[in-house]
Amino acid sequence: MHGGNVSESNVRRGGHRTRLWATAISLAGMTAFVLTLTSTAVSASPSSRSHHATHKAGSTFNACEVTDTGGIHDESFNEAAYDGMLDAAAADKSIKTHYLSSHAETTYVPFITKFLHSDCGIIVTVGFDMATATLKAAEKNPSQKFTIVDNTYTKVYKNLLALHYETNEDAFLGGYLAAAMSASGISGLKTGIVGTFGGQNIPTVDVYMDGWVAGVYYYNKVNHAHIKALGWTPKAGSKPGSLEGSGLFTNTFTDEGKGYTDGSTLLAQGADIIFPVAGDVGLGAARAVKDKGTGYDMEWVDTDGCLLAKEYCSLFITTVEKGIEPSVEDAVLSAAHGTFKGGQYNGTLANGGVGLAPYHDWASRVPSKVKKAITSMKKEIEAGKLCTSAICWSKYAAS
Repeated sequence: MHGGNVSESNVRRGGHRTRLWATAISLAGMTAFVLTLTSTAVSASPSSRSHHATHKAGSTFNACEVTDTGGIHDESFNEAAYDGMLDAAAADKSIKTHYLSSHAETTYVPFITKFLHSDCGIIVTVGFDMATATLKAAEKNPSQKFTIVDNTYTKVYKNLLALHYETNEDAFLGGYLAAAMSASGISGLKTGIVGTFGGQNIPTVDVYMDGWVAGVYYYNKVNHAHIKALGWTPKAGSKPGSLEGSGLFTNTFTDEGKGYTDGSTLLAQGADIIFPVAGDVGLGAARAVKDKGTGYDMEWVDTDGCLLAKEYCSLFITTVEKGIEPSVEDAVLSAAHGTFKGGQYNGTLANGGVGLAPYHDWASRVPSKVKKAITSMKKEIEAGKLCTSAICWSKYAAS
């Protein structure tokens, strides 16, 4: 996203949005790589020796992912991370990809431990909930390379790369867009109400919701409008970026039924555009929107919804994306080629690490003046001239 139309995001560099994981080595086919899993938990105390071999030209380099409870087919960041690994494997044929798909938080440590004993050149973990397990494993195994998607640490570790994304930035653009589309009535309604909900009340979810609501409030400011944003309210008196506030959460990233419930709740309250920040759970919200009928639409999260959930593409005005796929690809390739460095990658609008997906079916329906406004705001955000925290614009919240 280095100039040009902001809707033409660069965060999908690899193009593996056609479920290439179906051709990858599945858990059932990994018995030659790792021991067959049993119902008995594996010891959570790996030794401190090196668990990976030096990658030599022509030799196999194993890239291994442990998903969170959303699973490998979550149509969100677990799947995007694996697509990034597949991109790396396409770029370097010596790279082989493997994954273990968590069914509960109790499997995180055993699955990481399993890969520690399985000749993995790099272990990729996914999500805020895996932060502690990943850090402990990295500290105990300093020769093993790790990268974690969607998390940060206060300390720098040479063997651990944290991939972080400033999703408040592109969510701000998404919120402005939602407000503009609701105000225009182009989709058939003009309720002047939009809404969001999250899968869990955690920073990596809250930052999306806060930025999105900030975009709605900002729309009100510059257009003298009164679009109401449901689902997230910043705490009065909080500091910008603090993510203090209250909101609507399903408390799950896997139960689509709860997504349908929360989506239906927002629709019943008058929202004509909703933004679920809940991974797979958002598919339940998409069903609710589709069942509601003409005039109700939504924005997707993390990875381009029109490529991952094609059956709902007509509902998706855009997707508020993270550059998970290319950043994981880069991490794997750097590990394989001996250039890996720990620390933190920070994805922003400026470096293309976050952005809005193409408008797809909505390309001709989003007014040109709205597209121009979003392009202008993008430049202001990149220059540090525009606050993307909801508290900055809360006085413009419609009552």
